[in-house]
Amino acid sequence: MPDKSLDHPTAPEDYSLEGAVEALLFVSDEPVSAATLAKITDRAPSEVDTALSLLATRFEEEGRGIQLREVAGGWRLYSHPAYHDIIERYVISWDTRSLSQAALEALAVIAYHQPTTRVAINGIRGVNSDAVISSLAEKGLVREVGRDAGPGNAILYGTTRTFLEKFGLKSLKDLPPLEDFAPDETSREYIRARLSAGETALRADDDEDGLDTASYSPASSDDEDLELVD
Repeated sequence: MPDKSLDHPTAPEDYSLEGAVEALLFVSDEPVSAATLAKITDRAPSEVDTALSLLATRFEEEGRGIQLREVAGGWRLYSHPAYHDIIERYVISWDTRSLSQAALEALAVIAYHQPTTRVAINGIRGVNSDAVISSLAEKGLVREVGRDAGPGNAILYGTTRTFLEKFGLKSLKDLPPLEDFAPDETSREYIRARLSAGETALRADDDEDGLDTASYSPASSDDEDLELVD
C-alpha cells in the first residue's frame, strides 16, 4: 500500500524554521513578507522575524556569497556585492538585460523627482526621453501614477515596487543622496544646473498650458505601487 505519510507535509515541529524560511526564499523570485512566511510555516510572526534576523546575521558573519535583505515590503536573497564582478562575467546574457545610459538617466530623474512629467524629464536630461520612458514602463520599473489636475492632464510618472526590488531598496527613503554620485564640486554644480534647467522648463510649460504639477489625481487609489511615491 502507498505510504500515507507522503500525502501530508512534515509537521512544523519536525523541521528547522530557519531552514524552511531559507528554502522558501530560495525558490521565490520576488520578496516574501514575514506575514506570508508565518502563514506558510504555521508559525507565529515573531518566530519568523527572529528566524529572518538570525539568517541575515549568519550569512553576514560567515562571509556567505548571498545576503538576506528586506526590500519592497518583503525579504529576498541577493548575491553579495563583493562577488558582483565574478557574477557579471559568468552571466553571459547580462548585457541584454542591462539598462542603457539614457534609460538609467531617465530612471534616476523619475526616482528622485516623482511624480514627474515627460517635460520635466526632457528638461533635466536635455533630450527627448519618450522612447526610454516607454522602455522603462515595459520593463515594469516606472508607471503612470496619475494625471495632473490642471488643463492638459499631463501624465505623471513614478517608480514601481519592481524598481525597489531590482535595486535592493526597502523604500524610496533608501535612495542615496543624489550628490553622492558627483565626485567633485564641479560635478555637483553641473547636477544642480541641470535640475534647475529642468524645473525652469517645467514651469514654462505649466505657464503656457495652465498646468499645476503640484496637484494631481491618482490613477487608482487602491494600486499598491502608488504608496511608493514619496
